[in-house]
Amino acid sequence: MIYPIVKYGNPVLDTPAATITEFDTPELHQLIGDMFESMMAAKGVGLAAPQIGISRRIAVIDISCGENPADKLILINPEIIRNEGSQTCEEGCLSLPGFRENVRRGKRTTVRAQNLKGEWFEITGDDLLARALQHETDHLAGKLYITHVSMLKRDLIRRKVKKLQKAGEWA
Repeated sequence: MIYPIVKYGNPVLDTPAATITEFDTPELHQLIGDMFESMMAAKGVGLAAPQIGISRRIAVIDISCGENPADKLILINPEIIRNEGSQTCEEGCLSLPGFRENVRRGKRTTVRAQNLKGEWFEITGDDLLARALQHETDHLAGKLYITHVSMLKRDLIRRKVKKLQKAGEWA
C-alpha cells in the first residue's frame, strides 16, 4: 500500500517516534514493505515512518532508487554512534516538497540499529548514504533538515509554507 507523505506542519514530524519492541511480526513486515513502496512512489532515497503518519522508530533507505535490491536498508530503532568529517550538500525532504537547502552533515556516519528480527547491527556509510542515515535518524527524533540551516532560512521556508497553506496548495 502506498501511503501519502505527511508534509511539514504536521505534528507527527515534530515528535520523537516510539521505540519498536515487537519484531518479526506480519504487521512489521507489511509496514516495511509499504514504506519502501511509498518511498519509491515518491521518488525518495529514504523514508521514516513519521513521514507517513506513523510515529514509530523505523526508517528505510535505498540510495540506488530501486536499481540494486542489495542497497535496501531497514533501520529499526537507529542511533548514530559516530560521525566523521563533514560535507555540505543541497538536501531536500519528501515532507518539504519544493524546498532544498545546503546542509552540513558528517561525511562518514556509523549507525547502530535493529533488523526485522530485533538483532542489533552497525552500518557505516559515506557521502550520500551518510547523509541519508543522518536525515532519516533526525526524522525519528522529531527533526527535519531545516533544523540544520540558519534561522533566517528556516523562517523564510516557514513563511512560504504558510502562504501555500493559505492558498490551499499545502495539505
